[in-house]
Amino acid sequence: MKRIMIIFSILSFFAYMGCEKETVVEEQPSQERLETTSSNKAVTSGLSIHFQQWLSQNGYAAFDFLRADIDGGSFGGKVSSSDVLSNQPVVFIHGNSDKALGNIIGQTGWTASVGHFKNNGYKDAELYGFTWGPANVLLSANQCHTYTYLSQIRAFILAVKAYTGASKIDIVSHSMGVTLARKAIKGSNCYDEETGTYKNLGAPLTNIVDAFVGIAGANKGLVSCYLINGSTKTCDNSTGLYPGYLYWGMGPYGVSDILVDINNTQRFEGSYIYTIWSTVDEIIGYGCMVYSSYTTRIPGQNGEKVFYSAPYGHFNSKDLTGAYQLSMVKNHTVN
Repeated sequence: MKRIMIIFSILSFFAYMGCEKETVVEEQPSQERLETTSSNKAVTSGLSIHFQQWLSQNGYAAFDFLRADIDGGSFGGKVSSSDVLSNQPVVFIHGNSDKALGNIIGQTGWTASVGHFKNNGYKDAELYGFTWGPANVLLSANQCHTYTYLSQIRAFILAVKAYTGASKIDIVSHSMGVTLARKAIKGSNCYDEETGTYKNLGAPLTNIVDAFVGIAGANKGLVSCYLINGSTKTCDNSTGLYPGYLYWGMGPYGVSDILVDINNTQRFEGSYIYTIWSTVDEIIGYGCMVYSSYTTRIPGQNGEKVFYSAPYGHFNSKDLTGAYQLSMVKNHTVN
């Protein structure tokens, strides 16, 4: 055990030191931007009756996007068929054990982001989200990239596009929602743990996604998974976030299959790809470095917004960055 702790300390040290070499200059958000996140318009919880009826009539009822069993389980939808869209629809995909909307630490969902978008001209018919998973922090170690979650997220993306009639949609994702969304968009084969077989998710959805925003995603694995491969589903080397191991300084080897899959091809997430992340992310850990690379970056991304100090940790990189999310989605710019 002592030897393991020494090795882990060495890895942690180099990971932390790597962050100090970053040359990107941080742009501090203006006070005006911070204030907009604290004075948002009310966010409507639940799917509209019109959207619920459409889902039922078009074969999506089995996916249970409403999630009535959870407070803040979903949001989005038109009031009626005459509800005209002025903005491209945005699909929000939350992280591990979070939910669509919320107001407690770790389960704030997209409340702040949706409120900011609504402050800036978007309406309920243009903003969509649902809860994948149990929304239970006590079960967070059991969550991974299952076929069930991937097929559900993929179906929601397709449903929103078909329902709104938009030619393209935008996607904003956070934490494990980033890697789940990337695989849902990429499609192709996916391991189904329930049956022990591979299932095909379908063709890539790249052509229907305009801007893809990944916030605090562990795209190359979680630092906390270095030494616990297989001890939890979240860290396993098949559908989890295991970053692999080094052998005599070479590697990494044994990287999770799902991570290899989503990283062996670039620019399939959409026409524009952005990331938002922080080197003081307390969940990803150690400056978000995995074997000298920033795990929070997406291969082939167009741009990023990086923070280096509090209050921008794992959750505030989402909750306090509505202005950046909006800029990336609507204007295809980082500022």
